[in-house]
Amino acid sequence: MAVDAVRRRPLSRQPRDAEDSFGRAGRGSRPRSRLRPEHGDATSARVVTVDRGRYGCLLEDGTILVAMRARELGRRSVVVGDEVAVVGDVTGAADTLSRIVRVEKRRSVLRRTADDDDPVERIIVANADQLVVVCSVADPPPQPRLVDRCLVAAIDAGVEPLLCVTKTDLAPPEHLLEIYRSAGVQIVTSSAETRDAAVATLTERLRARVTVFVGTSGVGKSTLVNALVPDATQRIGTVSLATGKGLHTTTAAIALPLPFGGWVVDTPGVRSFGLAHVDRDRLVACFPDLAPGTDECPSDCDHLDPQVCCLDEWVSSGHAHPERLDSLRRLLVSRSAD
Repeated sequence: MAVDAVRRRPLSRQPRDAEDSFGRAGRGSRPRSRLRPEHGDATSARVVTVDRGRYGCLLEDGTILVAMRARELGRRSVVVGDEVAVVGDVTGAADTLSRIVRVEKRRSVLRRTADDDDPVERIIVANADQLVVVCSVADPPPQPRLVDRCLVAAIDAGVEPLLCVTKTDLAPPEHLLEIYRSAGVQIVTSSAETRDAAVATLTERLRARVTVFVGTSGVGKSTLVNALVPDATQRIGTVSLATGKGLHTTTAAIALPLPFGGWVVDTPGVRSFGLAHVDRDRLVACFPDLAPGTDECPSDCDHLDPQVCCLDEWVSSGHAHPERLDSLRRLLVSRSAD
């Protein structure tokens, strides 16, 4: 019983000594600082691939390395085309991993959504100067509505658009060209016989710029990229070997340096191009061939009623193609629930 009584006796308070007044070290006792290292010795790089939390980065000397995001970036996204600062092992040796500690300010952000009511934005590429929309006249057939969506995304992002019409040897391209002659976008045509001339024209437009190629599968997008970057397949293989993820242009976006200066970003074939990120009131401004025709519209015009809207008269006067107006109204209707 005496033993049980001792076990039940509460422990007596021990007197505090001088050491206790300073506190005892323990887990979590170190105060967290809001200060972050400046990483003044970080190495500049460009993100050329992104795959499951690993980022293929290309250094200015041509070294390809794999990096992960540093904790201090928080939720800041890192995408293809980003100019970043990396620390750690920057040799690019096998089984090494660097850290991205800083993402430089982006000049532009080209993005899309899965559909027009999807709130989740998907950034295609950062720091792009222009967007080349590749569209074939046959095999597969052209999709003007998809082309219009890509053009809207480019104009909204402040990226210069360019339309490349391919496979003109398989079908007449006149109808497709007629739609976009007044759309304020430069058009380049390509066929099996004129591909070299088309590549020469694109070379001048791409020189010293960051250019994104977008199009559906089978339109000849990667064929053009391979012609612009003669060792594209080798470069893709090198990046794939470095990251160990088996990247390829058909499954993931990849940025490739051009031999004559500049960058080209090849993207997977797109099936849809949602524009939920584009404000509905801005859609008309993204149709430069139609926007001037709204000057005489009533202030509350929604541009959907031909009895009220002045765009129909504008198109009838030859300022824009009827299919462009139809495309705009389809987009406005798709966003009418906003």
